[in-house]
Amino acid sequence: MDNTTSGESNPEVVDLFIPKRVFFEREALDYPLGQRLYQKFKADKIPVTVTGSHNRVTGIPGKTPREAYLEAKSTLVVGVRRTMQFSPCKPSAHYQLPLSTSCTGRCQYCYLNTTLGKKPYVRVYVNIEEILQQAENYIKNRAPEITVFEGAATSDPVPVEPYTGSLARTIEFFGRQPLGRFRFVTKFTGVDTLLGVEHNGHTRFRFSINTERIIKSYEQGTPAAGARIAAAGKVAGAGYPVGFLIAPVFIYPGWREEYAQLIRSLAEELKDIDRANLTFELISHRFTLSAKKRILEVFPETTLPMEESERQFKFGQFGYGKYVYPKETLQEMDELFRRELDRYFPGAKVEYLV
Repeated sequence: MDNTTSGESNPEVVDLFIPKRVFFEREALDYPLGQRLYQKFKADKIPVTVTGSHNRVTGIPGKTPREAYLEAKSTLVVGVRRTMQFSPCKPSAHYQLPLSTSCTGRCQYCYLNTTLGKKPYVRVYVNIEEILQQAENYIKNRAPEITVFEGAATSDPVPVEPYTGSLARTIEFFGRQPLGRFRFVTKFTGVDTLLGVEHNGHTRFRFSINTERIIKSYEQGTPAAGARIAAAGKVAGAGYPVGFLIAPVFIYPGWREEYAQLIRSLAEELKDIDRANLTFELISHRFTLSAKKRILEVFPETTLPMEESERQFKFGQFGYGKYVYPKETLQEMDELFRRELDRYFPGAKVEYLV
């Protein structure tokens, strides 16, 4: 399990996503952000094409599944969010907040590999004010209860933030909402433009972290663990409520020692912040047969552990079956993480371990 057998080594990671090509939905040009982005990409000599709809994007090359995947990951679509019915987002929030779709990272295990089709291009929405107005409607409908929105259910919004400014705008919006809360998770470290935003403690800024071995093996195009932890320190210093998603947790030789070291490194970086306001979410690795098929098409040399005989079959909340670690293994994970988190982060909230 290392980056020499994963089919692709970790290249130098740059937080700013620079696409090879950009498609604009025609309606996106009716919005100031759409016009600004159009002029910017044209000035930067990046190929720009106007299309009728994001559902009819043609012109992304790729003769093999792997080529199509990689080319899509280098493609940006600038569009308008038409559907204003937000999807539920259990257990972490009440609703998804659709700021963007897909991710610039190339994590081999990612569920988006199967849900976004063969060409999972990155898409951003220019009608952010309309999206936030709908969020305010949801908040009013649930008053006087607090309504929580998740901003990264189908994306990582940080790499495209320098283009859209949508995260900053959203954080400011929720900072003014007595009954609204926002949360999102990222693997990326380009957080400097968000540090001065007036969040008023209403946005929880979460980082997805893992052991360096897992990042090098399976999370191509993403920053190292140390860089993510350092970014988390910056965010905590700016007064944001902070959380960590340790996922997916893998079982491999030395896993106990390496995950324990990850938590120790985190504790050292965050030694000066209030432990009681930290959250942790822990998710063990799992896969479906459709995901396995897709992963093997795109990453034929992957070393991801996907032997059905070593897992337990379980039906998920959406009715499909997945292969998870046996109960005994999950119990070992639970004992390790609760012991280490109790030791280094007393008072922090472990939201779940699944």
